[in-house]
Amino acid sequence: MAHTEMWTGSDKYLCDMELAHAFHMARVLGMPLLIEGEPGTGKTELPLQYAKNMNLDMFVYPVGSKSTVDQFVAKFDHVKYLRDSQIEVLNAQREEKGLDKKLSTGGRSTEVLDDYVLMGPAAKAYSKPHSVLLIDEIDKAPREFPNDLLYALSHRKFVMPESGKVIESNEEEMPAIVITSNREQELPTAFKGRCIYHYITFPEPDTMREIVHKHFPVIDEELLSKSINIFYQLRHLGLERAPSTRELLNWLKYVSNFKPKEAISKVEKMDGLGALIKTQTDMLRVKKRF
Repeated sequence: MAHTEMWTGSDKYLCDMELAHAFHMARVLGMPLLIEGEPGTGKTELPLQYAKNMNLDMFVYPVGSKSTVDQFVAKFDHVKYLRDSQIEVLNAQREEKGLDKKLSTGGRSTEVLDDYVLMGPAAKAYSKPHSVLLIDEIDKAPREFPNDLLYALSHRKFVMPESGKVIESNEEEMPAIVITSNREQELPTAFKGRCIYHYITFPEPDTMREIVHKHFPVIDEELLSKSINIFYQLRHLGLERAPSTRELLNWLKYVSNFKPKEAISKVEKMDGLGALIKTQTDMLRVKKRF
């Protein structure tokens, strides 16, 4: 790996020591780090902030219900290949007729199959030593998606479609791979076995204060105390969708637009509740309680 020293965060990101150790282990061993936890706890921010802080190339693949390994790794552009083949035939015919002007293929040649391989985030990351690769919310993918990655994760290489070109890496040059999951579905055991695993537990109030200070260094302390107190009261109500760190930061970003006394008043009145609560049932329950 490019950077095997312990990374504990930046001026914009607080990385607790357990997560820092897991991330360090993954980079030293050249293995992906699989992070699970409830939404909004900073899983995605880890690789983004790491790449930014260390000035490394960043590649992101947001996983969806129709994600395929071809999209993630690479796919062959059959349409472009066919079109260029037709152009080459036409150019040969034009040459026979003595016509000098040729139709362009954009510098591509049908004899060089790599010219038609469209590289996805994975192939690009493996081609760029010491980069960072984020596979975001892999639990949204079809079941076969993580299974199809087993070979690549085990052997640290991808085979390009049609051309057969191999893109591979070793432990020292492996990209720092972070895979996030909200546990919407359980991942295959064999897949998890190829990863270093970490579950992000929700921060305690003192840690949350540190996180907020990373984003709002000069926040009014009374405003911070009152907002965190209300935030954790909401989390302990047993709501359908408990507010997360992301929601708290959005709420504070809103109220911080006002002068301190007015901002504190808005927090006490729970103005801007829509930043914290995300379902109608929870909204009604909160309004009855407060």
